[in-house]
Amino acid sequence: MRSLPLPLALTARLTPVAVLACAGWVLTSGPETAAAAKDTPSRKTGTQSASESSASTAPRTYATSPAPCTSLAKKTITSLVPSAKTAGKEIKSTDSKVRRTCSWNALDGYDYRWLDVSFEVMDSDAAAEKSYRGRVEKAKGGGEVPGLGDAGYSVVNLTTEDGQKSREGMVLARTHNALVVVTYTGSDFESKDAPSTDEINKGAIKAAKEATAALENGGA
Repeated sequence: MRSLPLPLALTARLTPVAVLACAGWVLTSGPETAAAAKDTPSRKTGTQSASESSASTAPRTYATSPAPCTSLAKKTITSLVPSAKTAGKEIKSTDSKVRRTCSWNALDGYDYRWLDVSFEVMDSDAAAEKSYRGRVEKAKGGGEVPGLGDAGYSVVNLTTEDGQKSREGMVLARTHNALVVVTYTGSDFESKDAPSTDEINKGAIKAAKEATAALENGGA
């Protein structure tokens, strides 16, 4: 088999980065309000007290990210990425407690496959949901994946570079305060074509379901 160069689009991988924003409350009062406060004790309504207490004491379901390279069964890896080393390669992260990613890729004959699995742990369910919704809005053309975590979404895109087609599927899942992100890419360097949308989508969803189960069963 002759050696084939990989297209630039397949060698450069961009993984999603979750950006969390925190806002503070600024309380102001005029002279009259300040004076009244001296004579009137500050009181909180039952609703306010319960809400603030819940926000400050509610524990996170997931405190750290699980090991991504052991989140998938070996048979799943070999079926999705033939000829790949099942151990995978973990990508360095600035904070492994928050975000961890494992990657598998291989050229089997003329067929090329690349699979990434990422876990992102956030401070709260609300933060994870906000990030999830923001990404879904940007990933147009996909659809919901029933039964995947608290919410699941998948989308498949086709790209062409120097006559070589590549098809990439992305699956995003949210479960409590964590996100699972899977990308699955395929190309055929002999025909210059790409695997079908159905093949890539099903493969990405399969990996996402296993990764989400691994998070739910052992990531707490």
